[in-house]
Parts: sequence; C-alpha cells; structure tokens
Amino acid sequence: MAQQLALTVDFGSGFTEAWSKIAKVIPQFIAFLVILVIGWFVAKAIAGILDRVLRRIGSERVSERSGMAARLHGSKYDMTGIICKVVYYVVLLMALQLAFGVFGPNPISVMIHSIVAWLPRAIVAVVIVVVAMAIANGVRDIVANSLAGASYGRTVATMVWGFIVGLGVIAALGQVGIATAVTGPVLIAALATIAGVLVVGVGGGLVMPMRRRWERWLDSAEQETARLRGSSYQAGRSDALANQPARPTTQTGPATPPAPGIDPGGPGDRPM
Repeated sequence: MAQQLALTVDFGSGFTEAWSKIAKVIPQFIAFLVILVIGWFVAKAIAGILDRVLRRIGSERVSERSGMAARLHGSKYDMTGIICKVVYYVVLLMALQLAFGVFGPNPISVMIHSIVAWLPRAIVAVVIVVVAMAIANGVRDIVANSLAGASYGRTVATMVWGFIVGLGVIAALGQVGIATAVTGPVLIAALATIAGVLVVGVGGGLVMPMRRRWERWLDSAEQETARLRGSSYQAGRSDALANQPARPTTQTGPATPPAPGIDPGGPGDRPM
C-alpha cells in the first residue's frame, strides 16, 4: 500500500512538472510566431522600399555598364531584384534569430547569428565587384576608342580591364575575409613563379632575344603612334580647310553701253 502511494505521488509530481514545462513553452512559442510574422512584414516592407530607391537612383544603369544586365538577361530577377531579395532574406534571418532567442541560448541561434553577421560583408563584396566591373568597362571603352587605329589597342584595353577587375575581386575577397586564406598564397605563388621564370630565363641567355623582341615591339608602337599622329594632323587640316570661308570670285557682267553723243569708234571711223 505504501509502495502504491509512493508511485501515485511520483506520477503526480511528474505530471505536474511536465505540465509546468508545457505551460512555460506555450507563451514562448506564441512569442516565436509573433516575432516571425512581424519580421516577415518588416522584410517585405524594407525590400519594397529598397527596390524603389535603388531604381530611382539608377541601379540598372550601373548594371548595364558593368555587364550584369546582359548576364541576367534570361533570369527571373535583374540586379536590383537580386539585391532586394538578398536583403529580404537577411531581415528574415534576423527575425528568425530573435524568434529563436525566446527559447534561450541554443545552437540554432548561434548559427543564424554567424550567418547574419557575415551577410552584410558579402553584400558589400558584391557591390564592390559590380562597381569595379562598371569602372573597368568604361575604362576599356575609353582606351579601345582612343587606340582604335592601333593594332595593340584592343590588347591594351583588355589588359586594363583585367587589371581593374582583378583589383575589385581582391578587394571583395578581403571584404568577406578570405583574402588571407586564398588570394594571399595564390598571389605569392604567382609572383614567385613569374620571378623564377624570369631569373631562369634571363640567366639562361634570354637577354638578347628579349631585347630584340622589345625593340621590335617598341618600333611597332612608335610607328603606330606616328601614323595615328599623322592621321590626326591630316584630319585636323582637312577640317580647317573645310571651315574656311569661300573667297569672292570676280564676276564678268555685260559691257556698259556708251553714253549718248559719244562715238564709240576711233578717229579713223568718223566720216570725212
């Protein structure tokens, strides 16, 4: 009898403890749902406002200049839409982090916190790459048009474009925190490889061949520059001649008739 009474007391205390835990979780779960709903509304509102602001300040013009619009031609979203979607999900993750924080410290909140802390840096990195590509495309067009008559113009423009884009990518990787882990060793290895090739090549007798090749390249570049300068001078002279006013020409009109009473003939023509 005493054993049955003890079992009954244990069951009652366990039920009471379980019910108290459920009663404690239910308000937390309700707060969790409320925070998620509010976060969803806030995320949609922020994404909509950001979309209108970005389009008004000309984000799609930057997308066209950087070449992103052509790459996203068959996509469902343009560059502005992608940025707004990313911001929308970032706000949702922040709301999810706050919602899970209602239950106290937990692994999910820690993971979401690390993701939310990293996403703004990723967005800035994407913006850096887009701006760098826009600048690189503009500089490439300027260089290509300036050296359109030279055989090396397209090569120089492409090299300038690659240099600017490379700087943008390095800056973006540094922004997201992987520059020291990826770009640093790769850059050092590339520079060491180039230096080793130059040392071995120069030490192995490539001085004279490279000198002759450089002379040919410089002579070709000098000839191209002289030809472009001469073409520009001839074009400027032709424009100057075309803009000069026309000189007045002497017009030959009909002969003026003699005055009355004056014999136009000479003395030998008068009757005796």
